[in-house]
Amino acid sequence: MATSGTAKIEALYRYPVKGLTPEPLESVELRPMQTLPFDRAYAIENGPGPFDPANPQHLQKIHFVMLMRNEELATVRSLFDDSTETLVISKGGAEIARGDLRTEAGRAAIEDAITRIVTSGLRGRPKVVVSPGHSFSDVAPKCVHLVNRQSLTALEGLLGAPVDARRFRPNLVLDGLEPWQELDLVGKKLRTGGITLEVFKRTERCAATNVDPETGSRDLKIPSFLSKTLGHTDFGVYARIVDGGRIRVGDTLEVTD
Repeated sequence: MATSGTAKIEALYRYPVKGLTPEPLESVELRPMQTLPFDRAYAIENGPGPFDPANPQHLQKIHFVMLMRNEELATVRSLFDDSTETLVISKGGAEIARGDLRTEAGRAAIEDAITRIVTSGLRGRPKVVVSPGHSFSDVAPKCVHLVNRQSLTALEGLLGAPVDARRFRPNLVLDGLEPWQELDLVGKKLRTGGITLEVFKRTERCAATNVDPETGSRDLKIPSFLSKTLGHTDFGVYARIVDGGRIRVGDTLEVTD
């Protein structure tokens, strides 16, 4: 399979609160060895958990409210304001909660809403957690997550059903690579202007991808299908930001060694 070529950035997303709504971006500033600004800056612990804000460590997703077990999260929309760190949650077009996540009262308002939304799988009162500079990504290194549009199209053909890119929680959706080419880019670099991304790991998928991001319905069995069809559960790749700068939807990345 080719490990060269170019790819256009079709979409950019960030996830200010782990497990909640992807937020589309038109452009974003990349910083070396960091995530996108505010990407997974907050998470919601599923009842009493081990996260220590004074000594933040990477934890498995099982400790947090998440789509893999709490698919009701997909039935709400959230919007985060960077300047005030205020989160607004709505359902059916109506606002149901608003809170400044820097304050105890603001976090409590969001926790109350999550308690009402998530009807199964809660191990106690949800708790909004944060530690400055920490990211609640599924992997410990600070990075971005890339998904290939051509692989999505190929997967749709195999499944015989449409597949929303947001099931895979990408930061960048790339258009122009060959189907599955991204899986062979580990160790390769993607460059545009002075920006360099270095692919370092395939993404092993979990049951969160079975959940339709619009309806919250568990309507597909993507990891098991990938395993049976392709012999693995990988879809998408992680990349470190080596050299930063501003990227935009429509920018072209070149694959290099």
